[in-house]
Amino acid sequence: MIRSFVFSQTQGKLISQDISLDLLNVVLRDEGVQFWVDVGEVSDDEAKQILDGIFHFHPLAVEDCLAPTDRSKVDEYDNYVFMVIHAVDYSKETGSFATHELNVFIGKEYLVTFHREPLRCVNATIDRIMKNAPTVARAPDRLSYTLLDFLLEGYDPALEELSSDIAELEGKVLDHPSSDILGAVRRLKKEVQKLHQIVRPQRDVIARFAHGEFKIVRAHMLPYYRDLNDQLVRISSLAENYRDSITNVLQMHLNFQQMQVNKVIKVLTVLATLSVPILAVTSYYGMNIQHWPTLNHSMTFSYTWIWGITVVMTAFLYWLLKRKGWW
Repeated sequence: MIRSFVFSQTQGKLISQDISLDLLNVVLRDEGVQFWVDVGEVSDDEAKQILDGIFHFHPLAVEDCLAPTDRSKVDEYDNYVFMVIHAVDYSKETGSFATHELNVFIGKEYLVTFHREPLRCVNATIDRIMKNAPTVARAPDRLSYTLLDFLLEGYDPALEELSSDIAELEGKVLDHPSSDILGAVRRLKKEVQKLHQIVRPQRDVIARFAHGEFKIVRAHMLPYYRDLNDQLVRISSLAENYRDSITNVLQMHLNFQQMQVNKVIKVLTVLATLSVPILAVTSYYGMNIQHWPTLNHSMTFSYTWIWGITVVMTAFLYWLLKRKGWW
């Protein structure tokens, strides 16, 4: 779907929307207006018709639009800036991040966006325009900021879901220490690493805008882009915290497992210790020597004697282990 919005250049009022491609060619030559063209969920041929046929963007930029990439970037051309950035979703069912690429062309009088899937940030920006266009559409750099601000706000639900999964995993370790959580830890660690890989290059991209590297962004808009950079720093810090939390959960799990192993070893050691008397007595009386005190007594007396010695020695060892606090 191709959506277009035409604004007055001075006040940012919405003049027209969803104009035809032929009329869009005319608007391009009108110095009294500015506009936003959103190209979404269309075929490659339709996208080329607009990006190349109407706006004549650089072939490499058009190629970057049509070939999805997981890495954000920004390139400056003669009269516009091309940016690739990503929105994210986190699915609690699958426990994984999904990225959605947004390609942005920022010119002096226009903003052109291209994406293959529906994006909440685009819909939210359109809603803001419908309600009060002058607050967001006074210039393409202002409209771009609004679009990026909504995109970064979309990270919060994903981060909350990820944080909830980590908290659930921690509770599972505390409530059921014997459960196997290595698969869940591996999955969450992979997703946090993926989040790092998404956010890190985006910080570099937005930082270049915030530092005033591109003249297409007016000076009074730089604090707004610095705010976007601050949001990405916050997201990056949260990702670091999540990684530390997952590491702590794994360490807790390993500690509990080691404690259980130690308990088993302790029980086996005690049982082995308590079995020493009977082994010693039976070994002693099993020696092939003719003269034993019990040989001159009845079978009943002999067995009573042997078991009596064994019980006394075992009881003594049990008492000693208890007194020492080893059992």
